Amino acid sequence: MKHSLYLKFILTYVVFGFLSFFIIATFSSQMTLNHLISERAESLYKEANYISTNFVRNYYSKSQDTDSLRTIHSQFQALDTYLGASIWLLNFDGSILVNSDVSFSEESVSSISPFDPTDMGNRYYMIGSFYDTFEEEMLSVAAPITYNFRIRGYVLIHIPLIQIEHERDQLLNFTYLTVLLVFLLSLLVLAVFTLTVYRPLMKITEAARQYAGGNFKYALEVYEEDEIGQLADTLNYMAHELGEMDAYQKKFVANISHDFRSPLTSIKGYLEAMLDGTIPVEMQEKYLNIVLMETERLNKLTSGLLALNSFDTKRSMLDMTDFDINGVIKNTVSSFEGQCRDRHITIELLFDAKQQFVSADMGKIQQVLYNLLDNAIKFSSNNSEIFIETTLRHEKVFISVKDEGIGIPRDSMKKIWERFYKTDSSRGKDKRGTGLGLSIVKEIITSHGEHINAISTEGVGTEFIFTLPHVSEPETT
Repeated sequence: MKHSLYLKFILTYVVFGFLSFFIIATFSSQMTLNHLISERAESLYKEANYISTNFVRNYYSKSQDTDSLRTIHSQFQALDTYLGASIWLLNFDGSILVNSDVSFSEESVSSISPFDPTDMGNRYYMIGSFYDTFEEEMLSVAAPITYNFRIRGYVLIHIPLIQIEHERDQLLNFTYLTVLLVFLLSLLVLAVFTLTVYRPLMKITEAARQYAGGNFKYALEVYEEDEIGQLADTLNYMAHELGEMDAYQKKFVANISHDFRSPLTSIKGYLEAMLDGTIPVEMQEKYLNIVLMETERLNKLTSGLLALNSFDTKRSMLDMTDFDINGVIKNTVSSFEGQCRDRHITIELLFDAKQQFVSADMGKIQQVLYNLLDNAIKFSSNNSEIFIETTLRHEKVFISVKDEGIGIPRDSMKKIWERFYKTDSSRGKDKRGTGLGLSIVKEIITSHGEHINAISTEGVGTEFIFTLPHVSEPETT
């Protein structure tokens, strides 16, 4: 059985509360009692000394007659009522001369033979039955009576220990009540923890389970503005991105299936028709050329996919060199001379400097220029112009490829960078397109840490602009 962290926390909290109460009840009880005994003993010792000095010493300095003892007894009884204690006058030989607990007329002189002042050690009080004189434990305080530098007797004050224990219990009751109140108040901390931490974490855990199960539409409703809220917002954003990724993957599979299935179906159909004689021998060359064109399309599609995959897995692996971008543009344009001549398309080169050096992967930038020029020629009308311009601004070289073609619909502008995306015009005008050209362009420019933008108006044309970092002309040796 799994134990939740919250249950462990609650159990620890309860155990801590009971242990705290037990420790306070055990140690504080004895410590408080010892402290009260010490304070009460000190207070009674002062009283006993006062009695010894002011009421009893005269008895030993005079005749020590019965009238003097009667007077002392009356005074002891008055003090007994005031102190709530039993007061004795104990002779040095252990005989009790005065006992405030009994009337003097009924008093018979008794003796405590085992009495020994040294039994108290270095203290002036003792706890117990005082040589079995009392049936309960007493706090007995003894103050000596001295006359002519000799100890003549002792003033003893006895109070029941239960009185001090009762006082101790009253004090501890306040302590226990305070501890209980603090414990109950600490439950507010537990409640706040439950509401602000535990419950949001449970929601986050459930959301993580839902996302792991593929339910990316599950809404995580945590509206805190602290770290928990930030975590929830991050998970919501992650779920949204995963949902977009999931939809993209499904679309990707559908697109790639369509783009592979169409040429394969054509190849299979034509080959079967040749084998069963539906296509006569004299016409097979024509259809073999179609089959060859379809295989070239599949090869181009596969190469594009491999190129994109290499950017996904090795984005930082670029062969950076300093080169003249104008020269690369001229070389790329020359590879399209045949297509442009057949369709009477003119390519105008507009350079603000004879040479413009940039720092980039020259091979990949050639691929960018090739794809952009290929698109520009593909969507340009016959007898039109294409403009390629390089401009230096703020240590960046801006490269522009602009055509006078059919343009891109506004609702398609945000989708042109997606893999396998083709506008309806593209599908109608050129069946050989793979829909990967602009995706590859975007990946290459992004891998260089640069940006590319597209500006297009239907019926007017399209312009692609990307940037590369400018460098000074390399020194020749």
